[in-house]
Amino acid sequence: MDQKIEKKKNPTKKIALIALPLLLLGFALWSAFDANQKVRIKKERLRIKTVTKGLFEDMALFNAQVHPLNTLQINTIESGSVKKIYAQNGDIVTEGQLLLELYNPNAELGYLTQETAIIEQINNLRNTRIAIKNQQMLLDRDLIEMTYNYNNAERQYSMDTTLYRKGVISKNDYLKSQETYSFQSKQQQNIKVHVKKEQQDRANQLHLINASITKMEESLEQLRQNKENFIVKAPASGLLSSFNPILGKSYNKSELIGKLDMQDGYKLVLAADEYYFNDVAKGQEAHLEMNDSLYPLFIKNVVAEVVNGKFQVELNFKEKAPKSINQGMTVPVKLYLSKEEKSALLLPKGTFYTSSGGQFVFVLTSDSKALKRSITIGKVNAHFYEVLDGLQAGDRVITSSYNDYKDKDILYLED
Repeated sequence: MDQKIEKKKNPTKKIALIALPLLLLGFALWSAFDANQKVRIKKERLRIKTVTKGLFEDMALFNAQVHPLNTLQINTIESGSVKKIYAQNGDIVTEGQLLLELYNPNAELGYLTQETAIIEQINNLRNTRIAIKNQQMLLDRDLIEMTYNYNNAERQYSMDTTLYRKGVISKNDYLKSQETYSFQSKQQQNIKVHVKKEQQDRANQLHLINASITKMEESLEQLRQNKENFIVKAPASGLLSSFNPILGKSYNKSELIGKLDMQDGYKLVLAADEYYFNDVAKGQEAHLEMNDSLYPLFIKNVVAEVVNGKFQVELNFKEKAPKSINQGMTVPVKLYLSKEEKSALLLPKGTFYTSSGGQFVFVLTSDSKALKRSITIGKVNAHFYEVLDGLQAGDRVITSSYNDYKDKDILYLED
């Protein structure tokens, strides 16, 4: 009987049949992934710069606005509505010049009432002073009359004493003359003491009354001066700015109505990015280049408040400002963040930084290919980035924007 012989299966062939599709799938996936990491781009669209070795100048360029060196605020002293306008915005005014006049019926009535009351009090005190002086005149008259009576009594007593000794007059007449003299003597002493005390009291009263009248007259003068507070005058000479009053418009007490720019020089004010906040301090040097001349500056003040990512810096001229400079102009300022210059790898600035945040760049490996490379950037000035790691002198770097291919690793450059 014939026996059926089974064919042996080939395991290698089976593995090959399974592995081949997997390999083809893997290759397809890798090809797709690799294609996603590459991009072709026209070379003419790119900006390419070369990394160099040189001195890094720690400075920054800013646009600064020209402001007057000193400015005075003009405020209302009293509240009221605009009655008259004597000056216009942009006028050159002199100290004491009329700017505008306000009116406030209620305040004016109040001043009038106070003025009337003070004048009435002054008149009352003056009348009291006259009455005291009249009383003093009466006392003086009584003292004169008392002195006259005393002198007559003394003379009569002296005469009667002589006549009594000679027996010309009686003892009764003598004693009567003696009593009269004694009475007038005692009365004179009492009246003198009384008059002296009255004189002291009246002198004190007159001193207090005179002092009160003086104070009231000063108050009255101050009140009349306050009535002048409805007229706003220039506190100094200068250029009138931010001054835009309108007839009939009401202003509160001490409200700002304008500014007076003193014509004694200029300063520069710039808004620096908060990136520089810790690098800027009072006294740092800067300069302005204008009309082929350099004008040295220094930081006078740094406003330690960041608003919308900016903080304010004020700079003064070390010497005279340029003659051609005018208020409101915008000028370029070079601010030195450090006096030291150091050797460093320099990468020219470009818009790539916005896309990469300075963490990577595309470096050309040939005229037709660029690879993504991680880098470390240090300080930044107006023209260069300081490269700390990832590049070397001679490297050619794409410095234009990476927005269209920042997620790619390889760029193929086409002419």
